[in-house]
Amino acid sequence: MLTFIIAIVLLVTGFFTYGVLVEKVFGIDANAKTPALTKTDGVDYVPMKPWRIFLVQFLNIAGLGPIFGAIMGIFFGPAAFLWIVFGTIFAGGVHDYLSGMLSIRKGGVSLPDIIGDELGNGIKLFMRILSLVLLILLTTTFLSGPATLLQGLAGLGTMQFSGRMIPIVWVLIIFGYYALATVLPVDKLIGRFYPIFGGILLFMGLGIMVVMLGWHGAEMPELTDGLHNRQTNGLPLFPMMFVSIACGAISGFHGTQSPIMARCVTNERQGRWIFYGAMVAEGILALIWAAAAGTFFADPEKGVYGIDGLQAFAAEHPGQNIAALVIDKVSRSWLGTVGGILAIIGVIAAPITSGDTALRSARLIVADFLKLDQRPIRTRLCIALPLFLCVFGMVFVDFNVVWRYFAWTNQTLAVFTLWAGTVFLFRQEHAAGNTSYRFGYIMALVPALFMTAVSASYIFIAPEGFRFAALGLSWLAYLIAAVVTLALLGIFIYWAKKYDTAR
Repeated sequence: MLTFIIAIVLLVTGFFTYGVLVEKVFGIDANAKTPALTKTDGVDYVPMKPWRIFLVQFLNIAGLGPIFGAIMGIFFGPAAFLWIVFGTIFAGGVHDYLSGMLSIRKGGVSLPDIIGDELGNGIKLFMRILSLVLLILLTTTFLSGPATLLQGLAGLGTMQFSGRMIPIVWVLIIFGYYALATVLPVDKLIGRFYPIFGGILLFMGLGIMVVMLGWHGAEMPELTDGLHNRQTNGLPLFPMMFVSIACGAISGFHGTQSPIMARCVTNERQGRWIFYGAMVAEGILALIWAAAAGTFFADPEKGVYGIDGLQAFAAEHPGQNIAALVIDKVSRSWLGTVGGILAIIGVIAAPITSGDTALRSARLIVADFLKLDQRPIRTRLCIALPLFLCVFGMVFVDFNVVWRYFAWTNQTLAVFTLWAGTVFLFRQEHAAGNTSYRFGYIMALVPALFMTAVSASYIFIAPEGFRFAALGLSWLAYLIAAVVTLALLGIFIYWAKKYDTAR
Protein backbone atom coordinates (compact mmCIF):
# COMPACT_ATOMS: atom_id res chain seq x y z
CA MET A 1 0.00 0.00 0.00
CA LEU A 2 2.81 2.41 0.88
CA THR A 3 4.32 2.31 -2.63
CA PHE A 4 0.98 3.09 -4.23
CA ILE A 5 0.17 5.99 -1.90
CA ILE A 6 3.63 7.54 -2.31
CA ALA A 7 3.29 7.21 -6.08
CA ILE A 8 -0.04 9.08 -6.06
CA VAL A 9 1.42 11.85 -3.88
CA LEU A 10 4.44 12.20 -6.16
CA LEU A 11 2.25 12.59 -9.25
CA VAL A 12 0.15 15.33 -7.68
CA THR A 13 3.25 17.05 -6.31
CA GLY A 14 4.88 16.83 -9.73
CA PHE A 15 2.01 18.75 -11.30
CA PHE A 16 2.36 21.63 -8.85
CA THR A 17 6.17 21.76 -8.99
CA TYR A 18 7.70 20.40 -12.18
CA GLY A 19 4.60 21.29 -14.17
CA VAL A 20 4.92 24.91 -13.03
CA LEU A 21 8.61 24.92 -13.96
CA VAL A 22 7.87 23.56 -17.45
CA GLU A 23 5.28 26.32 -17.90
CA LYS A 24 7.80 29.00 -16.84
CA VAL A 25 10.49 27.65 -19.15
CA PHE A 26 8.06 27.65 -22.06
CA GLY A 27 7.03 31.21 -21.23
CA ILE A 28 3.29 31.68 -21.58
CA ASP A 29 1.75 34.93 -22.81
CA ALA A 30 -1.58 35.45 -21.05
CA ASN A 31 -2.38 38.41 -23.29
CA ALA A 32 -1.87 36.62 -26.60
CA LYS A 33 -4.97 35.72 -28.61
CA THR A 34 -5.22 32.01 -29.24
CA PRO A 35 -6.28 30.33 -32.52
CA ALA A 36 -9.67 29.57 -30.96
CA LEU A 37 -10.30 33.33 -30.97
CA THR A 38 -8.51 34.35 -34.15
CA LYS A 39 -9.57 31.46 -36.41
CA THR A 40 -13.04 30.59 -35.12
CA ASP A 41 -14.80 28.52 -37.81
CA GLY A 42 -17.53 26.68 -35.93
CA VAL A 43 -16.04 23.27 -36.87
CA ASP A 44 -12.55 22.74 -35.41
CA TYR A 45 -11.62 26.17 -34.04
CA VAL A 46 -14.29 26.60 -31.35
CA PRO A 47 -13.73 28.37 -27.98
CA MET A 48 -14.66 26.12 -25.05
CA LYS A 49 -14.59 26.34 -21.26
CA PRO A 50 -11.30 25.14 -19.66
CA TRP A 51 -12.89 22.45 -17.45
CA ARG A 52 -14.66 21.01 -20.47
CA ILE A 53 -11.45 21.01 -22.53
CA PHE A 54 -9.59 19.27 -19.68
CA LEU A 55 -12.12 16.42 -19.50
CA VAL A 56 -12.19 16.05 -23.29
CA GLN A 57 -8.37 16.05 -23.43
CA PHE A 58 -8.21 13.47 -20.65
CA LEU A 59 -10.71 11.22 -22.38
CA ASN A 60 -9.02 11.66 -25.77
CA ILE A 61 -5.58 10.65 -24.53
CA ALA A 62 -6.80 7.94 -22.14
CA GLY A 63 -8.15 5.30 -24.50
CA LEU A 64 -6.96 1.79 -23.76
CA GLY A 65 -3.45 2.89 -22.85
CA PRO A 66 -3.49 3.76 -19.13
CA ILE A 67 -5.74 0.78 -18.44
CA PHE A 68 -4.74 -2.00 -20.83
CA GLY A 69 -1.13 -0.83 -20.95
CA ALA A 70 -0.85 -0.54 -17.18
CA ILE A 71 -2.31 -4.02 -16.68
CA MET A 72 0.14 -5.52 -19.16
CA GLY A 73 2.95 -3.44 -17.67
CA ILE A 74 2.51 -4.72 -14.10
CA PHE A 75 3.44 -8.19 -15.43
CA PHE A 76 7.01 -6.84 -15.30
CA GLY A 77 6.70 -6.18 -11.56
CA PRO A 78 6.61 -3.18 -9.19
CA ALA A 79 9.11 -1.35 -11.44
CA ALA A 80 6.01 -0.37 -13.43
CA PHE A 81 5.06 2.03 -10.64
CA LEU A 82 8.34 3.92 -11.01
CA TRP A 83 7.93 4.26 -14.77
CA ILE A 84 4.36 5.54 -14.45
CA VAL A 85 5.35 8.18 -11.89
CA PHE A 86 8.63 9.46 -13.33
CA GLY A 87 7.55 8.90 -16.91
CA THR A 88 4.45 11.02 -16.36
CA ILE A 89 6.22 13.87 -14.55
CA PHE A 90 9.43 14.17 -16.56
CA ALA A 91 8.43 12.80 -19.98
CA GLY A 92 4.70 12.49 -20.63
CA GLY A 93 3.71 15.77 -18.99
CA VAL A 94 6.46 17.64 -20.84
CA HIS A 95 5.56 15.95 -24.13
CA ASP A 96 1.84 16.72 -23.86
CA TYR A 97 2.36 20.29 -22.69
CA LEU A 98 4.78 21.12 -25.47
CA SER A 99 2.67 19.53 -28.21
CA GLY A 100 -0.40 21.43 -27.05
CA MET A 101 1.26 24.79 -26.47
CA LEU A 102 3.32 24.65 -29.63
CA SER A 103 0.13 24.03 -31.59
CA ILE A 104 -1.38 27.13 -29.98
CA ARG A 105 1.72 29.21 -30.72
CA LYS A 106 1.79 28.04 -34.35
CA GLY A 107 -1.86 28.76 -35.07
CA GLY A 108 -3.45 25.43 -34.13
CA VAL A 109 -1.46 23.31 -36.58
CA SER A 110 -1.32 19.51 -36.39
CA LEU A 111 1.61 17.54 -34.97
CA PRO A 112 3.51 16.91 -38.26
CA ASP A 113 3.62 20.65 -38.90
CA ILE A 114 4.78 21.33 -35.34
CA ILE A 115 7.64 18.85 -35.72
CA GLY A 116 8.44 19.89 -39.29
CA ASP A 117 8.73 23.56 -38.35
CA GLU A 118 11.47 22.66 -35.88
CA LEU A 119 13.21 19.71 -37.57
CA GLY A 120 12.80 20.45 -41.28
CA ASN A 121 10.51 19.76 -44.23
CA GLY A 122 11.86 16.27 -44.83
CA ILE A 123 10.97 15.27 -41.29
CA LYS A 124 7.58 16.96 -41.73
CA LEU A 125 6.70 14.71 -44.65
CA PHE A 126 7.89 11.63 -42.79
CA MET A 127 5.86 12.64 -39.74
CA ARG A 128 2.71 13.01 -41.81
CA ILE A 129 3.08 9.43 -42.98
CA LEU A 130 4.07 8.10 -39.55
CA SER A 131 1.24 9.98 -37.83
CA LEU A 132 -1.39 8.68 -40.25
CA VAL A 133 -0.09 5.10 -39.86
CA LEU A 134 -0.17 5.48 -36.08
CA LEU A 135 -3.68 6.91 -36.05
CA ILE A 136 -5.04 4.18 -38.32
CA LEU A 137 -3.43 1.48 -36.16
CA LEU A 138 -4.69 3.14 -33.00
CA THR A 139 -8.24 3.55 -34.28
CA THR A 140 -8.24 -0.13 -35.19
CA THR A 141 -7.17 -1.18 -31.69
CA PHE A 142 -9.65 1.24 -30.14
CA LEU A 143 -12.37 -0.29 -32.31
CA SER A 144 -11.58 -3.96 -31.72
CA GLY A 145 -11.04 -3.70 -27.95
CA PRO A 146 -14.37 -2.02 -27.05
CA ALA A 147 -16.26 -4.21 -29.51
CA THR A 148 -14.91 -7.29 -27.69
CA LEU A 149 -15.91 -5.90 -24.28
CA LEU A 150 -19.39 -4.95 -25.53
CA GLN A 151 -19.80 -8.41 -27.01
CA GLY A 152 -19.20 -9.79 -23.53
CA LEU A 153 -21.87 -7.49 -22.06
CA ALA A 154 -24.47 -7.91 -24.79
CA GLY A 155 -23.58 -10.51 -27.36
CA LEU A 156 -24.71 -9.73 -30.89
CA GLY A 157 -23.78 -11.14 -34.28
CA THR A 158 -20.24 -12.35 -34.89
CA MET A 159 -18.35 -13.57 -37.91
CA GLN A 160 -15.39 -15.92 -38.20
CA PHE A 161 -12.27 -14.78 -40.02
CA SER A 162 -8.96 -16.66 -40.10
CA GLY A 163 -9.98 -18.73 -37.08
CA ARG A 164 -10.98 -15.68 -35.03
CA MET A 165 -14.49 -14.58 -34.03
CA ILE A 166 -15.04 -10.90 -34.84
CA PRO A 167 -17.95 -9.06 -33.10
CA ILE A 168 -18.96 -7.59 -36.43
CA VAL A 169 -22.24 -5.99 -35.29
CA TRP A 170 -20.56 -4.03 -32.52
CA VAL A 171 -17.73 -3.13 -34.90
CA LEU A 172 -20.24 -1.64 -37.35
CA ILE A 173 -22.11 0.24 -34.60
CA ILE A 174 -18.92 1.79 -33.22
CA PHE A 175 -17.67 2.51 -36.72
CA GLY A 176 -20.87 4.42 -37.53
CA TYR A 177 -20.35 6.51 -34.43
CA TYR A 178 -16.75 7.18 -35.43
CA ALA A 179 -17.97 8.58 -38.74
CA LEU A 180 -20.21 11.09 -36.99
CA ALA A 181 -17.62 12.21 -34.44
CA THR A 182 -14.97 12.63 -37.14
CA VAL A 183 -16.91 15.06 -39.34
CA LEU A 184 -19.27 16.90 -36.96
CA PRO A 185 -18.19 20.23 -35.39
CA VAL A 186 -16.08 19.64 -32.29
CA ASP A 187 -18.60 21.22 -29.91
CA LYS A 188 -21.64 19.28 -31.15
CA LEU A 189 -20.69 15.79 -30.01
CA ILE A 190 -17.18 15.74 -28.56
CA GLY A 191 -17.44 18.96 -26.56
CA ARG A 192 -20.94 18.17 -25.32
CA PHE A 193 -20.79 14.53 -24.24
CA TYR A 194 -17.12 13.68 -23.72
CA PRO A 195 -16.77 15.58 -20.44
CA ILE A 196 -19.46 13.26 -19.06
CA PHE A 197 -17.58 10.14 -20.14
CA GLY A 198 -14.33 11.61 -18.84
CA GLY A 199 -15.94 12.18 -15.47
CA ILE A 200 -17.27 8.60 -15.40
CA LEU A 201 -13.82 7.22 -16.20
CA LEU A 202 -12.24 9.20 -13.36
CA PHE A 203 -15.03 8.37 -10.92
CA MET A 204 -14.86 4.65 -11.60
CA GLY A 205 -11.08 4.65 -11.34
CA LEU A 206 -11.37 6.28 -7.93
CA GLY A 207 -14.00 3.69 -6.97
CA ILE A 208 -11.57 0.88 -7.79
CA MET A 209 -8.89 2.66 -5.74
CA VAL A 210 -11.11 3.09 -2.67
CA VAL A 211 -12.13 -0.58 -2.65
CA MET A 212 -8.57 -1.69 -3.27
CA LEU A 213 -7.14 0.38 -0.42
CA GLY A 214 -9.95 -0.57 1.94
CA TRP A 215 -9.98 -4.30 1.32
CA HIS A 216 -6.76 -5.35 -0.30
CA GLY A 217 -4.17 -2.72 0.57
CA ALA A 218 -1.86 -5.03 2.51
CA GLU A 219 -1.52 -7.34 -0.49
CA MET A 220 -0.51 -4.68 -3.03
CA PRO A 221 2.85 -4.95 -4.82
CA GLU A 222 5.62 -2.95 -3.16
CA LEU A 223 8.98 -1.71 -4.40
CA THR A 224 10.54 -3.63 -1.52
CA ASP A 225 9.51 -6.81 -3.35
CA GLY A 226 12.29 -6.03 -5.82
CA LEU A 227 12.59 -4.32 -9.19
CA HIS A 228 13.61 -7.45 -11.08
CA ASN A 229 11.68 -8.52 -14.16
CA ARG A 230 8.66 -10.63 -13.23
CA GLN A 231 7.70 -11.50 -16.82
CA THR A 232 7.66 -15.19 -17.67
CA ASN A 233 7.83 -14.83 -21.46
CA GLY A 234 11.55 -14.12 -21.62
CA LEU A 235 11.22 -10.51 -22.75
CA PRO A 236 13.55 -8.02 -21.00
CA LEU A 237 12.16 -5.25 -18.81
CA PHE A 238 14.00 -2.65 -20.90
CA PRO A 239 12.63 -1.59 -23.30
CA MET A 240 9.48 -3.76 -23.25
CA MET A 241 7.90 -2.30 -20.11
CA PHE A 242 8.50 1.26 -21.34
CA VAL A 243 6.52 0.51 -24.48
CA SER A 244 3.81 -1.59 -22.83
CA ILE A 245 3.00 1.30 -20.48
CA ALA A 246 2.73 4.15 -22.96
CA CYS A 247 -0.36 6.29 -22.34
CA GLY A 248 0.14 5.92 -18.59
CA ALA A 249 3.62 7.48 -18.79
CA ILE A 250 4.34 8.94 -22.25
CA SER A 251 2.61 8.35 -25.56
CA GLY A 252 3.22 9.82 -29.00
CA PHE A 253 -0.52 9.53 -29.66
CA HIS A 254 -1.11 12.34 -27.18
CA GLY A 255 0.79 14.70 -29.45
CA THR A 256 -1.77 14.08 -32.18
CA GLN A 257 -4.65 14.84 -29.79
CA SER A 258 -3.34 17.99 -28.12
CA PRO A 259 -3.77 20.13 -31.28
CA ILE A 260 -7.48 19.22 -31.37
CA MET A 261 -8.01 20.86 -28.00
CA ALA A 262 -5.39 23.55 -28.69
CA ARG A 263 -7.88 24.92 -31.23
CA CYS A 264 -10.39 25.40 -28.39
CA VAL A 265 -8.17 26.98 -25.69
CA THR A 266 -8.87 30.67 -25.09
CA ASN A 267 -5.84 31.59 -22.94
CA GLU A 268 -2.31 30.20 -22.70
CA ARG A 269 -2.63 30.12 -18.90
CA GLN A 270 -4.98 27.17 -19.30
CA GLY A 271 -2.30 25.04 -20.95
CA ARG A 272 -0.71 23.54 -17.84
CA TRP A 273 -4.04 22.44 -16.38
CA ILE A 274 -5.32 21.04 -19.67
CA PHE A 275 -2.24 19.37 -21.20
CA TYR A 276 0.11 18.63 -18.30
CA GLY A 277 -2.81 18.13 -15.93
CA ALA A 278 -4.62 15.62 -18.13
CA MET A 279 -1.39 13.60 -18.38
CA VAL A 280 -1.07 13.53 -14.59
CA ALA A 281 -4.69 12.41 -14.27
CA GLU A 282 -3.96 9.65 -16.75
CA GLY A 283 -0.90 8.62 -14.76
CA ILE A 284 -3.06 8.31 -11.65
CA LEU A 285 -5.53 6.15 -13.57
CA ALA A 286 -2.68 3.95 -14.80
CA LEU A 287 -1.38 3.54 -11.23
CA ILE A 288 -4.81 2.46 -10.05
CA TRP A 289 -5.23 -0.22 -12.70
CA ALA A 290 -1.64 -1.46 -12.44
CA ALA A 291 -2.05 -1.82 -8.69
CA ALA A 292 -5.49 -3.43 -9.05
CA ALA A 293 -4.22 -6.03 -11.53
CA GLY A 294 -1.21 -6.75 -9.33
CA THR A 295 -3.36 -7.05 -6.21
CA PHE A 296 -6.60 -8.75 -7.19
CA PHE A 297 -5.17 -12.20 -7.89
CA ALA A 298 -3.24 -12.46 -4.63
CA ASP A 299 -4.13 -15.38 -2.36
CA PRO A 300 -2.27 -15.01 0.96
CA GLU A 301 -3.64 -18.29 2.30
CA LYS A 302 -1.95 -20.12 -0.55
CA GLY A 303 1.13 -17.90 -0.42
CA VAL A 304 0.43 -16.54 -3.89
CA TYR A 305 1.89 -13.09 -4.62
CA GLY A 306 -0.44 -10.78 -6.57
CA ILE A 307 1.64 -10.61 -9.74
CA ASP A 308 2.26 -14.37 -9.60
CA GLY A 309 -1.50 -14.82 -9.39
CA LEU A 310 -1.92 -12.52 -12.38
CA GLN A 311 0.62 -14.57 -14.33
CA ALA A 312 -1.27 -17.75 -13.45
CA PHE A 313 -4.56 -16.19 -14.55
CA ALA A 314 -3.03 -15.22 -17.89
CA ALA A 315 -1.68 -18.75 -18.36
CA GLU A 316 -5.22 -20.09 -17.91
CA HIS A 317 -6.48 -17.94 -20.80
CA PRO A 318 -3.97 -18.31 -23.64
CA GLY A 319 -4.60 -16.32 -26.82
CA GLN A 320 -7.22 -14.11 -25.16
CA ASN A 321 -7.23 -10.38 -24.40
CA ILE A 322 -5.95 -10.66 -20.83
CA ALA A 323 -6.34 -6.96 -20.03
CA ALA A 324 -10.02 -7.02 -21.00
CA LEU A 325 -10.59 -10.13 -18.87
CA VAL A 326 -8.85 -8.53 -15.88
CA ILE A 327 -10.97 -5.38 -16.18
CA ASP A 328 -14.16 -7.41 -16.29
CA LYS A 329 -13.18 -9.62 -13.34
CA VAL A 330 -11.87 -6.80 -11.11
CA SER A 331 -14.80 -4.45 -11.81
CA ARG A 332 -17.53 -7.02 -11.22
CA SER A 333 -15.91 -8.41 -8.08
CA TRP A 334 -14.98 -5.15 -6.36
CA LEU A 335 -17.84 -2.87 -7.45
CA GLY A 336 -20.70 -5.33 -7.68
CA THR A 337 -22.91 -5.96 -10.69
CA VAL A 338 -24.11 -2.39 -11.26
CA GLY A 339 -20.82 -0.73 -10.34
CA GLY A 340 -18.93 -3.27 -12.40
CA ILE A 341 -21.04 -2.62 -15.47
CA LEU A 342 -20.64 1.14 -15.04
CA ALA A 343 -16.88 0.72 -14.65
CA ILE A 344 -16.70 -1.40 -17.77
CA ILE A 345 -18.81 1.16 -19.65
CA GLY A 346 -16.33 3.82 -18.56
CA VAL A 347 -13.46 1.66 -19.79
CA ILE A 348 -15.30 1.06 -23.07
CA ALA A 349 -16.05 4.77 -23.53
CA ALA A 350 -12.38 5.71 -23.17
CA PRO A 351 -11.05 3.83 -26.21
CA ILE A 352 -14.11 4.61 -28.32
CA THR A 353 -13.78 8.32 -27.64
CA SER A 354 -10.06 8.16 -28.38
CA GLY A 355 -10.61 6.21 -31.58
CA ASP A 356 -12.90 8.81 -33.06
CA THR A 357 -10.62 11.71 -32.12
CA ALA A 358 -7.74 9.74 -33.67
CA LEU A 359 -9.68 9.73 -36.93
CA ARG A 360 -10.50 13.38 -36.45
CA SER A 361 -6.81 14.13 -35.96
CA ALA A 362 -6.01 12.15 -39.13
CA ARG A 363 -8.55 14.25 -41.02
CA LEU A 364 -6.95 17.46 -39.74
CA ILE A 365 -3.45 16.27 -40.69
CA VAL A 366 -4.57 15.57 -44.26
CA ALA A 367 -6.50 18.86 -44.40
CA ASP A 368 -3.48 20.85 -43.15
CA PHE A 369 -1.27 19.15 -45.73
CA LEU A 370 -3.66 19.81 -48.62
CA LYS A 371 -4.68 23.21 -47.20
CA LEU A 372 -8.39 22.38 -47.51
CA ASP A 373 -11.10 24.48 -45.87
CA GLN A 374 -12.90 22.21 -43.41
CA ARG A 375 -16.07 24.24 -43.08
CA PRO A 376 -17.90 22.43 -45.95
CA ILE A 377 -18.98 18.99 -44.72
CA ARG A 378 -18.44 17.59 -48.22
CA THR A 379 -14.72 18.34 -47.90
CA ARG A 380 -14.57 16.67 -44.52
CA LEU A 381 -16.26 13.55 -45.89
CA CYS A 382 -13.93 13.36 -48.90
CA ILE A 383 -10.94 13.25 -46.56
CA ALA A 384 -12.55 10.94 -44.00
CA LEU A 385 -13.90 8.21 -46.29
CA PRO A 386 -10.51 6.78 -47.37
CA LEU A 387 -9.46 6.79 -43.70
CA PHE A 388 -12.62 4.89 -42.76
CA LEU A 389 -11.88 2.23 -45.37
CA CYS A 390 -8.32 1.74 -44.11
CA VAL A 391 -9.46 1.31 -40.51
CA PHE A 392 -12.27 -1.08 -41.39
CA GLY A 393 -9.86 -3.25 -43.38
CA MET A 394 -7.45 -3.40 -40.42
CA VAL A 395 -10.20 -4.77 -38.15
CA PHE A 396 -9.66 -8.18 -39.76
CA VAL A 397 -5.99 -8.25 -38.71
CA ASP A 398 -5.19 -9.96 -35.40
CA PHE A 399 -5.62 -7.45 -32.54
CA ASN A 400 -2.36 -8.47 -30.85
CA VAL A 401 -0.36 -7.88 -34.05
CA VAL A 402 -1.92 -4.44 -34.59
CA TRP A 403 -1.29 -3.50 -30.95
CA ARG A 404 2.39 -4.44 -31.11
CA TYR A 405 3.11 -2.36 -34.19
CA PHE A 406 1.05 0.49 -32.82
CA ALA A 407 3.11 0.38 -29.61
CA TRP A 408 6.44 0.93 -31.38
CA THR A 409 5.06 3.53 -33.81
CA ASN A 410 3.48 5.32 -30.88
CA GLN A 411 6.69 5.71 -28.88
CA THR A 412 8.71 6.59 -32.00
CA LEU A 413 6.31 9.46 -32.63
CA ALA A 414 6.93 10.66 -29.06
CA VAL A 415 10.66 10.70 -29.81
CA PHE A 416 10.21 13.14 -32.70
CA THR A 417 7.87 15.35 -30.67
CA LEU A 418 10.37 15.61 -27.82
CA TRP A 419 13.23 16.42 -30.19
CA ALA A 420 11.09 19.14 -31.78
CA GLY A 421 10.34 20.51 -28.31
CA THR A 422 14.06 20.48 -27.50
CA VAL A 423 14.90 22.50 -30.60
CA PHE A 424 12.06 24.96 -29.96
CA LEU A 425 13.11 25.61 -26.35
CA PHE A 426 16.74 26.02 -27.39
CA ARG A 427 15.85 28.51 -30.11
CA GLN A 428 13.49 30.42 -27.85
CA GLU A 429 16.05 30.66 -25.06
CA HIS A 430 18.73 32.02 -27.38
CA ALA A 431 16.51 34.21 -29.52
CA ALA A 432 15.09 36.00 -26.48
CA GLY A 433 18.42 36.19 -24.69
CA ASN A 434 16.64 34.95 -21.57
CA THR A 435 19.07 33.69 -18.93
CA SER A 436 16.48 33.15 -16.19
CA TYR A 437 15.95 29.57 -17.27
CA ARG A 438 19.17 28.80 -19.06
CA PHE A 439 19.42 25.24 -20.32
CA GLY A 440 15.66 24.86 -19.95
CA TYR A 441 15.66 22.84 -23.16
CA ILE A 442 17.17 19.98 -21.10
CA MET A 443 13.62 19.35 -19.86
CA ALA A 444 12.79 18.04 -23.32
CA LEU A 445 16.28 16.80 -24.25
CA VAL A 446 16.60 14.22 -21.45
CA PRO A 447 13.29 12.42 -22.16
CA ALA A 448 14.05 12.70 -25.89
CA LEU A 449 17.30 10.80 -25.40
CA PHE A 450 15.68 8.22 -23.14
CA MET A 451 12.79 7.54 -25.50
CA THR A 452 15.20 7.35 -28.43
CA ALA A 453 17.00 4.53 -26.63
CA VAL A 454 13.69 2.83 -25.83
CA SER A 455 12.38 2.95 -29.41
CA ALA A 456 15.69 2.04 -31.04
CA SER A 457 16.21 -1.01 -28.82
CA TYR A 458 12.56 -2.13 -29.00
CA ILE A 459 12.53 -2.65 -32.75
CA PHE A 460 15.49 -5.04 -32.43
CA ILE A 461 14.37 -6.89 -29.30
CA ALA A 462 10.59 -7.24 -29.71
CA PRO A 463 9.02 -10.37 -31.24
CA GLU A 464 7.49 -8.23 -33.99
CA GLY A 465 10.91 -6.72 -34.73
CA PHE A 466 14.26 -8.42 -35.30
CA ARG A 467 13.81 -10.79 -32.31
CA PHE A 468 17.30 -10.21 -30.88
CA ALA A 469 16.07 -11.24 -27.40
CA ALA A 470 14.96 -14.64 -28.67
CA LEU A 471 18.35 -15.04 -30.34
CA GLY A 472 20.26 -14.13 -27.18
CA LEU A 473 21.50 -10.90 -28.75
CA SER A 474 19.84 -8.32 -26.50
CA TRP A 475 23.28 -6.81 -25.81
CA LEU A 476 23.62 -6.01 -29.51
CA ALA A 477 20.23 -4.29 -29.54
CA TYR A 478 21.32 -2.16 -26.59
CA LEU A 479 24.59 -1.32 -28.31
CA ILE A 480 22.78 -0.21 -31.47
CA ALA A 481 20.34 1.86 -29.41
CA ALA A 482 23.23 3.52 -27.56
CA VAL A 483 24.95 4.37 -30.85
CA VAL A 484 21.74 5.84 -32.31
CA THR A 485 21.04 7.85 -29.16
CA LEU A 486 24.57 9.24 -28.92
CA ALA A 487 24.57 10.02 -32.64
CA LEU A 488 21.40 12.11 -32.29
CA LEU A 489 22.85 13.86 -29.26
CA GLY A 490 25.97 14.63 -31.29
CA ILE A 491 23.87 16.00 -34.15
CA PHE A 492 21.97 18.22 -31.72
CA ILE A 493 25.18 19.56 -30.12
CA TYR A 494 26.64 20.25 -33.57
CA TRP A 495 23.45 22.04 -34.65
CA ALA A 496 23.29 24.03 -31.41
CA LYS A 497 26.87 25.29 -31.80
CA LYS A 498 26.24 26.16 -35.43
CA TYR A 499 23.04 27.98 -34.46
CA ASP A 500 24.90 30.01 -31.82
CA THR A 501 27.63 30.89 -34.29
CA ALA A 502 25.11 32.00 -36.91
CA ARG A 503 23.54 34.38 -34.43
